[in-house]
Amino acid sequence: MNKMELRYAKLREKMDELGLDAIYVNSAENHLYVTDFDNPDGYAFLTKDAAWVFADSRYIEAAKAEATSLCTVCLPGQPALLEIVKERGIRVIGYEDRRMTCAGLESLKKSLADANPEFAPVGGIFTAIRSVKTPDEVENIVAAQRIAEGAFRHIVKVLTHDMTEIEVAAELEYYMKKNGSQKPSFDTIAVSGSASSRPHGVPRPVKLEKGFLTMDYGAMVNGYHSDMTRTVSIGKADDEMKRLYDTVLKAQCAAIDAIGPGKKNADMDKLARDIIDDAGYKGYFSHSLGHGVGLEIHEDPGLHGRMGDAVLLPGQIVTSEPGIYIEGKYGCRIEDMVLVTEDGRRDLTDCPKMELLEL
Repeated sequence: MNKMELRYAKLREKMDELGLDAIYVNSAENHLYVTDFDNPDGYAFLTKDAAWVFADSRYIEAAKAEATSLCTVCLPGQPALLEIVKERGIRVIGYEDRRMTCAGLESLKKSLADANPEFAPVGGIFTAIRSVKTPDEVENIVAAQRIAEGAFRHIVKVLTHDMTEIEVAAELEYYMKKNGSQKPSFDTIAVSGSASSRPHGVPRPVKLEKGFLTMDYGAMVNGYHSDMTRTVSIGKADDEMKRLYDTVLKAQCAAIDAIGPGKKNADMDKLARDIIDDAGYKGYFSHSLGHGVGLEIHEDPGLHGRMGDAVLLPGQIVTSEPGIYIEGKYGCRIEDMVLVTEDGRRDLTDCPKMELLEL
């Protein structure tokens, strides 16, 4: 069974459990997942024994070349979705309630009014399946990560104090694009000095400030993201900066070492948070420990205190990214991606972090 047959088997098992006859797929990520074709403006339709890709004239040629052979590729009117629903007697259609707009759902209902099917929200049907990665998915994510690591090694060689934060972000993205990334995983973060206290700060058109420089960015390969953060010092770091960095590093490494199958997601967050709190930085770690990474930069599972009794599963990829942020002064974050294995974990990130680099 190839990867697409395996995905269809898992989805159809879920369809049986939920009493669905079909699933209407409109989000770009799930469209890619079920068809192998990255269609930014189309949809897919999956029944218990067939699948269709609906692509307009701008993308129809690419769809025919790239979509899995398990799919029938057609223009929106060849055949019309209404005809498929009628001919196959489809009564219950699942839709992506987490991704479809109210207007989109109303339009879909109107287009299928003559068949009068029921519509069931199934937003979570993909997240659970996609959270456990197959070997080919892991391979894509690792490939993206290696590109991002190359960008870090590049930036620390070419960085000058006269560069602006925007120029640092642009240099990272340019390197990744030249070396095989489809595009950045998300808007690159490169913030220095007092702005480094903003976890998701936006690069500014100002020269790098003395103090911490935090760079959070990723590459993309075959639709799969990578995510990493490294913090360096612009100029010499003082003792308090070194202590803060070492505290973040200790928390991050401890959480990585604790990750494994059957471990509670919430416990990983607590472990890192306790280390930071005990070091005297209570209240300065303002976000969760981590999140899943795959076709989306943030996906299941999460590593935070709201996960209850949820446990990690083999094949899941999560980030470990604790940080300390002192408003108006500076901040530091260190992030790796970690694969949960059958008997432990594998750190997918191979990039220097054990000492604070002073540039």
